Amino acid sequence: MRKRLVRAVVLAYFLAACAAASAQPPAPAQGRPQGQAQAQPGQKPPAAGPQVTAEPAKPAVAEKPFSVTRHAVTIDGKPVPYTATVGELVVAKPDETPGASMFFVAYAREDVKDKAGRPLMFLFNGGPGSSTVWLHLGGLGPKRVVLDEFGNAGAPPYALADSEFSLLDATDLVFVDAVSTGFSRPLPGENKSQFHGLDEDVATFGEFIRSFITRFERWGSPKFVLGESYGTTRAAGLSGWLQGRQNGIYLNGIVLLSSVLDFSTITFPPMGTTSYVAFLPHYTATAWFHKKLPADLQAGPLRAALDEAERFALDEYPSILVKGNRLAPADYEAAARKIARLTGLRVDYVKQSNLRIEHGRFVKELRRADFLTVGRLDSRFTGRDADAAGERSGMDPASAAMGGAFPTLLNAYVRDRLGYMKDIPYAVYGNVQPWNYQSRPSGGGPGQAMPRSSMMGGLPNVAMTLRQALADNPHLRVFCCNGYYDGATPYFGTEYTFSQMGFGGEFEGRVTMGYYEAGHMMYIHKPSLAKLKRDLAEFIRSAL
Repeated sequence: MRKRLVRAVVLAYFLAACAAASAQPPAPAQGRPQGQAQAQPGQKPPAAGPQVTAEPAKPAVAEKPFSVTRHAVTIDGKPVPYTATVGELVVAKPDETPGASMFFVAYAREDVKDKAGRPLMFLFNGGPGSSTVWLHLGGLGPKRVVLDEFGNAGAPPYALADSEFSLLDATDLVFVDAVSTGFSRPLPGENKSQFHGLDEDVATFGEFIRSFITRFERWGSPKFVLGESYGTTRAAGLSGWLQGRQNGIYLNGIVLLSSVLDFSTITFPPMGTTSYVAFLPHYTATAWFHKKLPADLQAGPLRAALDEAERFALDEYPSILVKGNRLAPADYEAAARKIARLTGLRVDYVKQSNLRIEHGRFVKELRRADFLTVGRLDSRFTGRDADAAGERSGMDPASAAMGGAFPTLLNAYVRDRLGYMKDIPYAVYGNVQPWNYQSRPSGGGPGQAMPRSSMMGGLPNVAMTLRQALADNPHLRVFCCNGYYDGATPYFGTEYTFSQMGFGGEFEGRVTMGYYEAGHMMYIHKPSLAKLKRDLAEFIRSAL
């Protein structure tokens, strides 16, 4: 009985082995190494080579199919037909393996003969951690959120309209979301932190741009990037990454909308100088708007008040702050009165602040008597905190005024009109913290990898990256868009930053400034949006 059982087991094992062997693929032909192609009739046999063992094939990352729709918009009274392409591109990490999926909406004008040579602009917001919903539906694209002339969205569910101010008549447009924002995400199994940093973010966007112009055959197009807020930091970093030796993607133009390249202009150390000087003209603009300046300054136009504020900020204020308690009592008193005059604040408050006014305190103090706080992103807006006596504001009235309209309409627009379905939330603000502001040092010079960024006093500064890009590409032009009421990235800080780049005037005529009586997102103010469109269209033409 036991012997029969053993024989049965052996027989079963033998039959299973035979079945397994018959399922194996046939052995490669003799004399042809495995993995080497066999010659077809009429072809020479392949050259003999060392036998190579093929590596297991890695699974390909499947991309969701693009949604392509056709539309038309009227710009300057003329119809502009265009194609909208919505989708996600898988972008590679530095080791050239897939790392993340980046969501984009691209608009291409149809009635052009040379589509490959048509200008192409990549646009993105900043944060870090913001999606590009604001630029996308702010009016530069073919659709815009309906706002009143001031910038208020009104009651939900809000409305979307064609944008007569779109840039689509001058350039094709690609709106793209940073990883972990919008619909952009790291691929499954990928650590999100590898995309959340100054250099990491620049490399990811650079790889997206390289992939896009390859996939859509746009290498021959004049290329532009437009970044807003932290997006300007990214744009400056991209100027080095794209033009570096490994990539060779030279740009025609860079638009910096509400820019911050040197972070010392927006931080307020107790004994600092730069940011207090950079913000003072913005305080003047805000006080003028809210009618808090002395009668002689208030009676004239905004520009007249700013001229006085800028003269003081350049010629007197830095010396006052540097002298500190070495100021003579009479000079200290005169300084306090001048600062109060130009900011609309009480002289006693200026003295209590040691002549240094932090922006977070200013927005709370200017309208404190009215129980109001002024906006950070746009100081034309006001709101009311629960604690009117508090030191800091509890909300940004400018953000609250439009915070619901843009994400609501983006979600409806992408699905209902552009036909792109996605179940995950559209992350208007993604979780990208902690953000790595450190930067790897790198070499520079013509044809080499340009320095991406540097840390000045522990703060990011990408101004020299942009300077190097301008030096290496003599055809590169830069346009800076500045809102007088922008309390996040003040216009005078941008002027200061560029005043420190190229003391010999070597970039004269290649860096230009535009100014708008609005805030950080100047396009929400209809008159400013109209001017912005004209300025950007002219800049694109001048950079070709």
